[in-house]
Amino acid sequence: MTFREKLEALSPSEWENEKVHIKAIVNQDELIYATYDCQLNEEQRDLVNPSWFEIGRAYLNRDDNYPCIIYNEAMTPIGFINLKKWIPTKTHCSWSYYIDKDFQGKGYGYAAAELAVKILKAAEPEMTIKLATEECNLKAQNLYSALGFKLLPELDGDDLVFGL
Repeated sequence: MTFREKLEALSPSEWENEKVHIKAIVNQDELIYATYDCQLNEEQRDLVNPSWFEIGRAYLNRDDNYPCIIYNEAMTPIGFINLKKWIPTKTHCSWSYYIDKDFQGKGYGYAAAELAVKILKAAEPEMTIKLATEECNLKAQNLYSALGFKLLPELDGDDLVFGL
């Protein structure tokens, strides 16, 4: 069973918590939201992969990428996340995500990351989750640490790597 098939086999309750819901991009409106309407703060633009890049990865390698929209409790779209296999080894899980600038500072980023851990652990219980971040991205590093991730003694290019 592919990574994508494992994700799609999860029950709907695995895709939500009390604050956020994560749903696969399945229509044009969601694609427009992810690639155009969902915006980052200026200082964040160089710190995360843009959604169009992650969606392009999913197009080129569908089985190992699962681009989604993050919704809040009112089912308003508030962010983008791509659940994926760790490149280049594909022996770990990972994600790339961000919350729209208009919804930051409200706990949605933490709730979405916590939910992503739950989803990935349900789909691939034996796999480590690895996340990479720029050395200057202290917000991401603090978030990962708060979720229980540990800084690993390796780099992804020049990015720090955290593992859970």
